[in-house]
Amino acid sequence: MLIRIDPESPRPLFEQIAASVRGEVLAGRLRPGDRLPAAREVAGGVDVNVHTVLRAYQELRDEGLIDLRRGRGALVSASAAPLAELAGDVADLVHRAAALGISQTTLASIVKETNYD
Repeated sequence: MLIRIDPESPRPLFEQIAASVRGEVLAGRLRPGDRLPAAREVAGGVDVNVHTVLRAYQELRDEGLIDLRRGRGALVSASAAPLAELAGDVADLVHRAAALGISQTTLASIVKETNYD
């Protein structure tokens, strides 16, 4: 798994790391049960403090995308599979809206106003 960060970005490093992992999960490249690299390994690979990686992993845990297990590391959560499927459906919807000339702002309004009933 390749994690990319931009040290020049105003976005905090932990958010960039979390976004990179989130993207891999939602794209289906990381599947439930897959083990994420150890925080120390990621930190060394992107040249950040290990606590920065741990903060990213904690954010992903809070979102339900990964499980953190002491001594076993970080694993992609079973609840990530439906999110990955939904992300694909959303991508299809965005592409279809674009083909119909509907802006992202308008599409976001439509989604926001849609009830879950």
